Amino acid sequence: MDEALKTKLKSYQALLDKWQPKINLISSNTLNNAWERHFKDSLQMADLIPNNIKTLFDLGSGGGFPGLVLAMARPEISVNLVESDQKKCAFLKTVSRETQTAAKIHNCRIEDVSHEIIPDIITARALASLPQLFEYCQFWIKANPNLVLIFPKGMKADEELASLSENWRYELCTYDSQTDERAKILVFSSVFSKA
Repeated sequence: MDEALKTKLKSYQALLDKWQPKINLISSNTLNNAWERHFKDSLQMADLIPNNIKTLFDLGSGGGFPGLVLAMARPEISVNLVESDQKKCAFLKTVSRETQTAAKIHNCRIEDVSHEIIPDIITARALASLPQLFEYCQFWIKANPNLVLIFPKGMKADEELASLSENWRYELCTYDSQTDERAKILVFSSVFSKA
C-alpha cells in the first residue's frame, strides 16, 4: 500500500471515529477493530476488480464500505455510491471532500438510481441476501452482459448460493476472506436471467 493511500485511509478512519457517535455508520461493537473489520475487509476486493473496469456501483454504501475504500485504492475507476440515508450521504461527501477522493454519491433508493449510467461492476457489503441483491441488479444485468458482481458474504454464503433461483445463470469465482476465516468473497460474471 502506498503512502498516499495510507494517508487517505487514516483520515477516513479519523472521520469515522468522529461521526460514529452521532450516526450509526458501522456496528458499534466493531469500532475498536474498524481497520480489520471494515477497511482491510474492503481493501481486499480492490485486487479482484479487473483492470478494464471503468464504472463501479456500490449499493447501500452506508459508511462507505467497500465503495469509498475502493475509490481510494483504485482512483482510475468512476465510483458511484448509492445510499438512501441522508446523514450517511453527508458523511460520505465529507470523507470524499476531505480525502480528495472522487466519488459520485447518489442519495436515493437503489430502485431510483438513474439508468443513464451503466456500471461495469457492482459491489454490496452487508446489504441483503444474494437473491435480493440479484433482484436489485436485474436492470444492469440485462443492460450490460459483461457486468461483474462482487459480494462479500459471511458464514451463510453457501446457504445463500443455494437459495439463488434457478432462473439465474452465472460463472462464479469464490475467494477466501483475508479478514474472516468464515467469510468468502463471491465474484459473479456472465450473469443472465433465464426468466
